[in-house]
Amino acid sequence: MIKRKSATAKTANTATDGTARNGRPSRKPKTKLAQLEAMLRRPDGATIEQISKSLVWQAHSVRGAMSGALKKKQGLTITNEKIDGGRRVYRIA
Repeated sequence: MIKRKSATAKTANTATDGTARNGRPSRKPKTKLAQLEAMLRRPDGATIEQISKSLVWQAHSVRGAMSGALKKKQGLTITNEKIDGGRRVYRIA
């Protein structure tokens, strides 16, 4: 008879706290909102096109997430600046 491990037994090297298995922090944020926030915190900011391509979201979803989740719920200040070519660059102030 073969003895099996319990379903509740955990291995010691599972990465549940945002770190990779080698002990270093993972580079990519877990959620899409965290990825959005990271893109907006970059010094050069991000355009709607860059964000929607990276997150595979439509433009109205990007604007809604910035307005609802970041501005209203988290209380962040998001600024935008019009650059040549008519595009807007968004940043967290």
